[in-house]
Amino acid sequence: MKDSSWKDCIENNSSIPVSMDKAKARFLIDTSLGRDGFLSKNKINDSNANYIFEGYYSSVVELLHALLLLHGYKVGNHVCLGFYLRDIINKNNLFRIFDDCRFKRNSLIYYGRKMDFETAKEAIEKCKELIEELNKILEKELR
Repeated sequence: MKDSSWKDCIENNSSIPVSMDKAKARFLIDTSLGRDGFLSKNKINDSNANYIFEGYYSSVVELLHALLLLHGYKVGNHVCLGFYLRDIINKNNLFRIFDDCRFKRNSLIYYGRKMDFETAKEAIEKCKELIEELNKILEKELR
């Protein structure tokens, strides 16, 4: 069965309840922050834009996993991470951005379709926007 909502993710065991783990969530947040610092030191060009995008996407995924850990869930796929944004915390705008980035990342990883430079630059900016918004959400969660 295919996941098409957070409810499906729970019912299909794509997302499972776990003990809330603030320490692991903080570790994921710190890892994301470190990666972002490293990536920001690289000038984006035609030969590295896709790789930089992948790095920023990984940071987004770490932040989403941290958020779900704070709420007592472990998620087995990126689709369900997006559904959590959309269905549970009601951030449809962030879901749409994440889903677009997820699609672009899957095209790279699974289908070998590199993005042209401008598309990759735009995807990097979308990831940065997601990272900023997710950090705001996580900051409130950790207070």
